[in-house]
Amino acid sequence: MCSTQQGESPVRGLGDNVQVNPSTAQARVLVDELLRNDVRHVVLSPGSRNAPLSFALAEAAAAGRLTLHVRIDERTAGFLALGLARGSGEVTAVTCTSGTAVANLHPAVLEARHAKVPLIALTADRPVELYRTGASQTVDQQRVFGIDTLQFPIAERRAGQNGLWRSLVCRAVADARDHGPVHVNVPFREPLVPEGGPESGGQWVEPLDGRPFDMPWTRVATRATTSLHPADHLGPRTLVVVGDTREDITDLAERAGWPVVAEPTAHGLRHGTLLLNAGELPAELKPDAVVVVGRPTLSRGVMKLIASTGVVHVLSDDPDWPDPQFAATHASSGLVLGEHEVDDRWLTAWQHADKAAADVVDELLARQPWPTGLQVARDLVANLPVGANLFLGSSNPVRDVDLVAESRHDVRVHANRGVAGIDGSVSTAAGVALTAGHAFALIGDLTFLHDANGLLIGPDEPRPDLTVVVLNDDGGGIFTLLEQGAPEHSDAFERVFGTPHGTDLAALCAAYRVPHTMIENADQLSRALTAPHGIRVLEIRAERAELRDLHARLKVAVSTAFQ
Repeated sequence: MCSTQQGESPVRGLGDNVQVNPSTAQARVLVDELLRNDVRHVVLSPGSRNAPLSFALAEAAAAGRLTLHVRIDERTAGFLALGLARGSGEVTAVTCTSGTAVANLHPAVLEARHAKVPLIALTADRPVELYRTGASQTVDQQRVFGIDTLQFPIAERRAGQNGLWRSLVCRAVADARDHGPVHVNVPFREPLVPEGGPESGGQWVEPLDGRPFDMPWTRVATRATTSLHPADHLGPRTLVVVGDTREDITDLAERAGWPVVAEPTAHGLRHGTLLLNAGELPAELKPDAVVVVGRPTLSRGVMKLIASTGVVHVLSDDPDWPDPQFAATHASSGLVLGEHEVDDRWLTAWQHADKAAADVVDELLARQPWPTGLQVARDLVANLPVGANLFLGSSNPVRDVDLVAESRHDVRVHANRGVAGIDGSVSTAAGVALTAGHAFALIGDLTFLHDANGLLIGPDEPRPDLTVVVLNDDGGGIFTLLEQGAPEHSDAFERVFGTPHGTDLAALCAAYRVPHTMIENADQLSRALTAPHGIRVLEIRAERAELRDLHARLKVAVSTAFQ
């Protein structure tokens, strides 16, 4: 952060004796205060009503105070901002014009809300006098995302505005940092450009400076949770289930001697989920208690275990703790272990079962012609460079990694598991790459097509170092594994669930001027997984006709391996 003396401002137009119209003054103050609150990445979709913000952001970017990302598609912009926030762990803002542009941010805001990603949706609005008049691009934007809207007042040429605007920005950033997405709605009256129109003349009525030395207007301490629960009710035969969360329970589990079954975004037994999905657990693996960390969303076997276990302790600092089975007997934000009995045989039994499952998986996949989703997931994770970031698309890719891939502590895994949609995945992965470093994405063909505009990056924009691996089975392979994929539904399946599309992905990538490579075998995939430079697409074509049978054979083989 740059340091300024009292009364100085690094943004043109702030301070005493400036000639500026109200919308421009408000936009410049708002952007300046975002920067003072350590917002360093902003995604902008261009429009008319958000022109004051666009000019202010361009000025700040030119001064080197922030990194600005411009996207013409608001849905893509929203998910790019989501990925930037995921990769950095810091508050990121996305701004757009009014009307349907705002609605296009909704999918990303939903994901951020359920995953607690620190995102600010900064939407421009028409002034209130245009509501219910038939004015173009005018809709009621209050609570449009289903969350409270922090409504900015319309800018006026009167004293007392500067402190109000800056205070509201500080509130928004603090709320996003602690709780997840915030909707900030700012109505602008014309003129919308820095100069021109009758309101542009005359000096502003008060200084527009922020606090000295580039400090925030209000310094807000991060809220801490203090709900700790003694672990007296958790005996040695406790199993830890880790879902979508940023919490790390590794140390606690190791001290207690508890095995960990984790989704790909965390770390645990390699095949823990597969063991729970392969059928009834033998007596030596059945837990007396389960500790649930975060939101487990991937596995029916995991949910069945939670529902059937007598003691279920959910660790969450959210008053809406995750408990879709209504099975939780305890909930707190943390555990105090204290004196605790450790049963080494309990952890050893799970480790031996995990090793037995690994042998079965390796043998079965070695006999299977390449590629299948399971093989690609295993091979991709195993061959990623040290320090890479991996984004997993919803549907089959994240589940394939969950079932068979190694849990690598030297690779950081990301996924949109808040509401687990397939939209915005390319853009989210690009955002991760831009803030966390070089990244890889494993996604299906429908997920890729849902966000093909994530490849649309202007020539002057920061470009991510991102390799997108697309497993193309020409349709909805996930449905093959669900009830609707059963043979008795075959007459209707292909059209309404399989949804083949026949898209030429190479031609699509060429239209976006993005390099495309067809991967034919595992060795070629391994060689292609070098640290990426720029954005590129690796396509792997697979069949889904035998997918249901393969997964059934895998579960049967694993169920017999540890009996």
